[in-house]
Amino acid sequence: MSRQKILILDFGAQYVQLIARRVREAGVYCELHPWDVTDQFVREFAPQGVILSGGPASVTAGHEAPRAPQSVFELGVPVLGICYGMQTMAAQLGGQVENATVREFGHATVQTLGESSLFGELCDQKGPRGESLLSVWMSHGDKVTSLPSGFFISAANTVTPIAAMTDETRHFYGVQFHPEVTHTVQGKALLTRFVRDICGLGGDWTMPHFITQAVQAIRAQVGTDDVILGLSGGVDSSVAAVLIHKAIGSQLTCVFVDHGLLRYREAEEVMATFGQHLGLKVIHVDARETFMGHLAGVTDPEQKRKIIGREFVEVFQREAGCLPQAKWLAQGTIYPDVIESAGSKNGKAQNIKSHHNVGGLPETLHLKLLEPLRDLFKDEVRALGVELGLPSEMVHRHPFPGPGMGVRVLGEVSPHFVDLLQRADAIFIEELRSSGWYDQVSQAFVVFLPVRSVGVMGDGRTYEHVVALRAVVTSDFMTAHWAELPYDLLGKVSNRIINEVRGINRVVYDVSGKPPATIEWE
Repeated sequence: MSRQKILILDFGAQYVQLIARRVREAGVYCELHPWDVTDQFVREFAPQGVILSGGPASVTAGHEAPRAPQSVFELGVPVLGICYGMQTMAAQLGGQVENATVREFGHATVQTLGESSLFGELCDQKGPRGESLLSVWMSHGDKVTSLPSGFFISAANTVTPIAAMTDETRHFYGVQFHPEVTHTVQGKALLTRFVRDICGLGGDWTMPHFITQAVQAIRAQVGTDDVILGLSGGVDSSVAAVLIHKAIGSQLTCVFVDHGLLRYREAEEVMATFGQHLGLKVIHVDARETFMGHLAGVTDPEQKRKIIGREFVEVFQREAGCLPQAKWLAQGTIYPDVIESAGSKNGKAQNIKSHHNVGGLPETLHLKLLEPLRDLFKDEVRALGVELGLPSEMVHRHPFPGPGMGVRVLGEVSPHFVDLLQRADAIFIEELRSSGWYDQVSQAFVVFLPVRSVGVMGDGRTYEHVVALRAVVTSDFMTAHWAELPYDLLGKVSNRIINEVRGINRVVYDVSGKPPATIEWE
């Protein structure tokens, strides 16, 4: 995709994609590959810089511990090791790593030392003697106790005396903390400094450039075959549809499946937008009874996701059978889908939950997969949508899960529960828009809880359903904070839902962050 590129070696960290996201935010193209790629691969990739990620293993495990390919340190390009990446760098270059007596997890402060070009003037606050201090995020149980030859200590604190190390001659750097997470205040600036200043890359990674390359790649991959795309109306599948349509035009047929689990009146909106205004060929499939029939009596969230994913695939296969030249199934799969399904290229991250467009595809699928957005983050997908000319209200619409309301109705899914949830959700979104809060939160929705509560209406006892409001603020959807919505807004939403949606008598608000919770409840 670009001559200027950074190689990121993944040692199995759950949030390793955040490193890639920060690098791309700096306008530099990067690729993420497993730590055990060969030396030949590294040399042929020819990166202008290498980043070694964190990971769950321990360098002290000896031969069982993951190691970076030796060629990484022989390329003559800058190398940055993060957490485990720093530890394996130290061990492989002659230093020493030991199990720490005191582990360090969470917020920490480190003092920068020496003249490291990685830190430069970066500073969050000054200490009592004028020393530069950084607020960082630590997550480690091991620590470097002896530096390799040529390195000096470039950051430290009481718990971790070697919190960063530098070899300016070879441009090798290690940080024990995690600059990729937002908790490290100067993390983004640090990574930008590494890829732009130290590696000397100019920042040619842009969405116009991506479109040019992606269109060429889609045409080369598909040829004269027809493509069928599952259109949900969400940002990801919508952007994928327009991008693929730009590449192959009438060879694309979109299939919009109304599974009865969509947002309020969404089916009508999707058909109007894509069929009438964007000129795409869209087939509308009403499969509400089929999906609801298969979901009857099912309460386990993973089973619901797999059922919905299976039915999606079967619908696509049936529709593809009507298109003799259809050889491809296109999907709006993006990076967060892949990592949360442990579907990253090395498959070593822990599985959090299944996504129907990642983990639910059967081996009997007779269509090849086309996933042009698979390596993009959500913000990159939105930027791509704007560049492709999609309406702003569509591009900046809050994310919606592929299984739809099926994973927002906790417990068994029924048409009645979905109807209650759709109407409650519509009220919440309407009030967020009218108050100006919709664009201030990253995602907001209502969850239908599998409980009832006692209430009183008109001097009479009620025993009705409970819903939870969920709104989060995030820059990457890998971590998130609950949105601090005004009390009067929450009160208005609650009052409207209880009065306008017969069958709901209690509304609660979710104040959980990610982690430890996920954004969706199921």
